[in-house]
Amino acid sequence: MSLLEVIALTAADARAAQEGGADRIEVVADMAADGLTADPDVVEAIREATSLPMRVMLRANAGFRTTGAELDRLRHAADTLAQAGVDGFVFGFLDPLGHVDTAATGKLAAVAAPLPWTFHRALDHAADPAQAWDAVRHLGGGLDTVLTAGSPRGVDAGVDVLVRRATEDRESTGMIMAGGGLRRKHVAVLAAAGVTAFHVGTAVRPDGAWDAAVDSALVSEWRSLVSAAAGG
Repeated sequence: MSLLEVIALTAADARAAQEGGADRIEVVADMAADGLTADPDVVEAIREATSLPMRVMLRANAGFRTTGAELDRLRHAADTLAQAGVDGFVFGFLDPLGHVDTAATGKLAAVAAPLPWTFHRALDHAADPAQAWDAVRHLGGGLDTVLTAGSPRGVDAGVDVLVRRATEDRESTGMIMAGGGLRRKHVAVLAAAGVTAFHVGTAVRPDGAWDAAVDSALVSEWRSLVSAAAGG
């Protein structure tokens, strides 16, 4: 079965995502910083607006590194958000050398348990993406999805990397969720390689603008596209 995940900033976004046939939403704040942790009140409002599975970003700054103080705040946020009814989380960090920060990521994974979580696009910004992919797919601890474009420049630049990962490592293919500048032309190519999960944000907003609300008709078009290419 395929999966279409839509970024939701508001309750209105969440309702439109559900009306359009999305399978899951990712809740974030501040897309100018590529997505930070949303306010618990916003998360509660979104939970009331939709029955869709909802994963919430745990991220305190625009980069992919974190500090002990930030991590403490994020661990507290995870507890609060779990009580607000989230179904999972999105997080992942790099260390100062650009390698996957397994210690920091593991600490949040422990707090997130037993909820599942997504390792987000920090992977694409690693010093050695191949090494990072190997590290991420062995993290365990509730990890079931890796959001990746295959390149820090987006899916246009990274689609060949995603295809290679999917075809060379069939055991981990199901973990890949393609996102980050995903375009309609990419879906069939990725689906043919075995990718079944797709993540969209600006693609389901009029004019591709973050300040525009999610459009249910655009979500529906993506739902049909993904279903036709990836099945289900």
